[in-house]
Amino acid sequence: MKEEVGQITHDDASDAWYPERKKSLYILRQLVVRDFKLKYRRSVLGVAWSVLNPLLMMLVMAAVFSTMMKFSSDGIPSYPLYIILGNVSFTLMSDSTSMGLRSIIDAASLLKKVRIKRLVFPVEKVLFGLVNFAFSLIAVLIVMFAVGVYPTWTALLLPLFLVYFGMFCVGLSLLLSTLAVFFRDVIHLWSVILTAWTYATPLFYPVDILPGWMLSLERFNPMFHFVNYIRELLLYQRLPSLKLNLACAVCGILMLVIGYLVFRKNERRFILYI
Repeated sequence: MKEEVGQITHDDASDAWYPERKKSLYILRQLVVRDFKLKYRRSVLGVAWSVLNPLLMMLVMAAVFSTMMKFSSDGIPSYPLYIILGNVSFTLMSDSTSMGLRSIIDAASLLKKVRIKRLVFPVEKVLFGLVNFAFSLIAVLIVMFAVGVYPTWTALLLPLFLVYFGMFCVGLSLLLSTLAVFFRDVIHLWSVILTAWTYATPLFYPVDILPGWMLSLERFNPMFHFVNYIRELLLYQRLPSLKLNLACAVCGILMLVIGYLVFRKNERRFILYI
C-alpha cells in the first residue's frame, strides 16, 4: 500500500503540469488497478472468483428457494437466471457502496500528504465495482446458455442500464462516505440496512407473491427498478417501458445530485475528522 501510494505521489508530482482532470483520471485508473490486484492477491483462482461466486450463489439460492420454499412463477422464463440477475445487480450496489463508505477514511494518510481531489476515492470504488460486475456478466451468460435463454438485441441496452445504475451508486457512495467521516456509526449501520434492503427487494422471490400494499411500496425502492430493468433486458428480452426508464433515470440523477452536493459542501472539513 505504501509503495503504491508513493508511486502515485511521484507520478503526480512529475506530471504536475497536467490538467487537474487528467491527473484525477490517472489516479482513478491506478487506484482501480491497485484494488484489483489486492483483491485477488494470493488467490489460486484469482479473477475466476468473480465468475464463480455469482454462479455458486445462484445454485445455492435456486436450490433453497425453489425446492424448500417453493418459490417459482409461471411468468418467469428461468428461475436461476431470475436469481443471478438480481444477485449480481444488488452485489454491485452493496459492494461499491460498502467500499465507498470507508473510502475517505481509508485514504486519510494519502489525503494528508498529497493534494488530490477527494471525490476520486468514492468514485473509484464504484468503478472497481463495475469491473467486477463485468466479470459477473460472464456468469450470467453461462446461466443464459445453460437454461436456453439466449441474448437478443435488448442486451445492447446494458450500457444505458449501467449509466442509470452507476449514477445511483456514485451518488450513494458520495453521501455515505461523507456521513461516515463525521458519524462512524454509519459504517456499522450500513451493513444492517443492506441486509434489510436485500429482503425488501425481489431478488430471490417472485414479484407476484407480494401483496398489493407492499408492491405499492416497492415504487420507492430504487433497487426494485434497477433489478427489473436488467431482467427486462436479459430475462424477458423486451424493451423496458418508458415508465421504468424514467424511474431508473430519476433514481440515478437524484441520488447523484444529492450525494455530490452533500460531499462538496462538507469535503473541506474532512481533514479535521479523518
